Amino acid sequence: MKSFLLIGLGRFGRHIAMQLNEQGHQIMAVDENEDRVNDVLDIVTNAQIGDSTNAEFLKALGVRNFDVCIVAISGDFQSSLETTSLLKELGAQLVVSRAERDVQAKFLLRNGADEILYPEKQLAKWAAVRYGSSHLVDYVELDANNAIMEVPALESWAGQTVGDIDIRKKYGINLLGIKRNGTIDVNISSDTVLPADGHLLVLGEYRSIKRCFHGFCERIAAGRRGAGGGPVRLVSLPESGWLHGQIPQSAEKAPGGQPAGPRCVNRLWR
Repeated sequence: MKSFLLIGLGRFGRHIAMQLNEQGHQIMAVDENEDRVNDVLDIVTNAQIGDSTNAEFLKALGVRNFDVCIVAISGDFQSSLETTSLLKELGAQLVVSRAERDVQAKFLLRNGADEILYPEKQLAKWAAVRYGSSHLVDYVELDANNAIMEVPALESWAGQTVGDIDIRKKYGINLLGIKRNGTIDVNISSDTVLPADGHLLVLGEYRSIKRCFHGFCERIAAGRRGAGGGPVRLVSLPESGWLHGQIPQSAEKAPGGQPAGPRCVNRLWR
């Protein structure tokens, strides 16, 4: 459990307070607006109405005693910048400040912020990667090149062991866990048998993961054409069904009423 000083209780700050409360952390919440303070009283440990740009007010809070100080002020960059600077001057251990523009992030980092929260930019990047990939369910960025991604299990791997497929050697990615029915099994070894359903949690470079799971469907399509089958169409699953690992009723059959082909990242229909 950590202690947090949370300054700024707008929509963003309130959501932070809710999440920290669910995790069992201690929260001191601060805002100039009395109504905003009253709205979070049931989810924070303590709360104060006050001006965070006032050095005496911040000093009275004992900022040195908090593990993390979060400046979540929105719509008033001057106050955010002054608060950030004062917190560092008063000996705050870790100052995390919100930015709404790139230039704000630079100024905050130069004036006391140890880390930056840039929710619009960070969420935009997540959304672009998540919805720009037809084979991706969720992901956690580790750095500019590597991430942990959640991808649908591949039917062609079903029944085979991790050692049989040799995922790390062939594709340059690591299998961290298997997620089925909301439960994640992280006890992965070379003898682990891969399922036909559920999701796989994999670690690796973006391009390696994309090459492995996106290229899989392309290889199946090419194989079907080479075997004399009719033309193959790659049809993305509807978002609502794919996220829950289920095929909506409307996607159960291909056009013309024929059974759908193998289920992997996309539907393959002959």
